[in-house]
Amino acid sequence: MYLERFRDSEILSGLAEKIKKYRFDRAINFMEVCGTHTVQIHRYGLKDVLPPNVRHISGPGCPVCVTPQRYIDLACAYADEGFLIVTFGDMLRVPGTRSSLEKKKAEGGKVEVVYSSRDAVLLAEKNRDEKILFLAIGFETTAPGIAATIREARERNLKNFWVLPGNKLVPPALEALLTSDVKIDGFLLPGHVITIIGRKAYLFLEGRIPSVIAGFEPVDILYGIDILFSLIKDGRCEVLNAYGRAVREEGNEPAQEIMYSVFEVCDSEWRGLGKIEHSGLSLKDEWKDFDVTERFPVDIPEPVEHPGCRCGDVLQGKLTPPECPLFGKACTPENPVGPCMVSTEGSCSAYYKYG
Repeated sequence: MYLERFRDSEILSGLAEKIKKYRFDRAINFMEVCGTHTVQIHRYGLKDVLPPNVRHISGPGCPVCVTPQRYIDLACAYADEGFLIVTFGDMLRVPGTRSSLEKKKAEGGKVEVVYSSRDAVLLAEKNRDEKILFLAIGFETTAPGIAATIREARERNLKNFWVLPGNKLVPPALEALLTSDVKIDGFLLPGHVITIIGRKAYLFLEGRIPSVIAGFEPVDILYGIDILFSLIKDGRCEVLNAYGRAVREEGNEPAQEIMYSVFEVCDSEWRGLGKIEHSGLSLKDEWKDFDVTERFPVDIPEPVEHPGCRCGDVLQGKLTPPECPLFGKACTPENPVGPCMVSTEGSCSAYYKYG
């Protein structure tokens, strides 16, 4: 009942009419940086209310999509080494250079899908003769839970549990986009991530680009777009919070404390964006015994991406999925060439499903 007002057709109609009336004297590109925003905008047809010269583009907001090829290749290599790979479902079908976790499982490899990182610890507890490897991916939203899982593994004295670190931090990616050649006039910022790290983590955008934190229901998104357009129209480069029921200035400090008790900031490779300074999370020295690459290093060939895949350009907002020559032809949800078509939060998947 509580969420019904955020889907109310009367409120939506009012916001839609207001947004349609905006007029800009130039072409405008606004970018959302959240996989859930990507899906919701397409699912509810919210692009249809945009003024004629306004273009919505998706950024690097899907954690599976920005996970680099090398990470997938490493996961497949550990499957070959006899590890029981534990992962979230979207990772299964992401193509690596030569294989995928789905193919490894079909070939007899041990791969399990879980819905929370804690499930991996419980699996390790029940199967102490197995080497359990959890694929630790995601943004700031999943990192506290993964950190808590690692702490629990130590408390349980599990000697058969490791992680392949791959968590990423969103703000440095936005910084990289701002210094790139991609034309972006405003950001619709990710509510889930900012619930954890707070509005303060995005203050570096003030004075540089109009930005609005938005929730995920249709009313949330249109409300956020309305505020964003008003900022763009007035030339105000502010960071405003349109998701006040969930986002606070300081964020969730206990969650941050748990996250940084286990992880520390490091440089990280992003698909499409390359290596970005201070954009990843690695295990602190006192937790390195849970890093599988430290305990069981493996050599893999240099990763090679599919020559026709344009996921990297899609993630940077350089093109929309239909502009990729493989989209809907060689690359479909049934036969994905790149991760943006695999993940339920991927821009290509959303375009394919909802148009």
